[in-house]
Amino acid sequence: MQNTLSQNANESVKKSTKMNTIFGPVHSRRFGVSLGVDLSSSTKQCNFDCLYCELTPMQAIKAQHTITSVETILHDLKEALQSHPNIDVITLTANGEPTMYPYLNELITRIDAIKGNIQTLILSNSASLSDENVFNALLRLDQVKLSLDAATPEIFRKIDRPAEGIEISKIIDAIQRFSQAFKGKLFIEILFVRGLNDTPKEVLALNSALQNIQCERIDIGTIDRPPAYPVQGLEFKELYELSHYFDPSLPIHIVSRTHATATPSHYSQDSILTTLDKRPLTDDDINALFDEESKKQFQNLLNAGKITQIERSNIIFYLPSQNSERKRQKSLKNLDN
Repeated sequence: MQNTLSQNANESVKKSTKMNTIFGPVHSRRFGVSLGVDLSSSTKQCNFDCLYCELTPMQAIKAQHTITSVETILHDLKEALQSHPNIDVITLTANGEPTMYPYLNELITRIDAIKGNIQTLILSNSASLSDENVFNALLRLDQVKLSLDAATPEIFRKIDRPAEGIEISKIIDAIQRFSQAFKGKLFIEILFVRGLNDTPKEVLALNSALQNIQCERIDIGTIDRPPAYPVQGLEFKELYELSHYFDPSLPIHIVSRTHATATPSHYSQDSILTTLDKRPLTDDDINALFDEESKKQFQNLLNAGKITQIERSNIIFYLPSQNSERKRQKSLKNLDN
């Protein structure tokens, strides 16, 4: 059956210049050493036309029209794995949206047969998750990263510019259902665009949607590459301020290449503990926010055991020890119930 599907895929493929479907390895602080698999290597094919996309602007479409066969992808992947055996994760992505690939379920089956202990990851815009075939295929992966840039229809349409018929309410419902069913590691990513989804109203709407999503981490970031359209990103401190609109129980992580442009400030020991209680910080955050004296005070609190650290998939967060104990007791209480 699988061979038949692949043969059918080959017959339906539009002839195009051969392009290798594999790229990398690349080192990701969030996901480790990754080997990328491009499921639309010949051209951009996406059900969004996001304002911030680093690819060429192109009208959103509902289905791939140029399809790479499963056999081609597997051939390229096997060769790459022989050349690069020390891989942490095989990342399914695309010149566009990878879940639009029509043979995704078969491809996952074939990759599972050769990957050994390597993890599988997909980077998706979430738009196809309401399709039960896509939903069930993604359940078979080890890690899934889903984007959620907006929670209101107006802002969703402005930022992500979806193909006709794609609704944010259905996307949020599908993400919430998926988070309950998925046994692997789920990551949510929010990308902020200046003047659009960076208002308190929109962040609170996102916060409400995230309350019913169980995930490993929520990465919030902004534009850090040349965008398809004339839009602007936020500074690190603006992202940090927006992070406080989210419920403290949510595993928010600020992903920003603009850390270096932030102006450090002075924090007393009490203000350090208060800040960490509201929002756990990483080393990058601390280096961006704290001046040298504050970093010394932070280290003193860490040495004294008043600050502890937790790991969320390769990222270390610092928080007050009392905060960590409260979270542990809350988790135990939930297990008892």
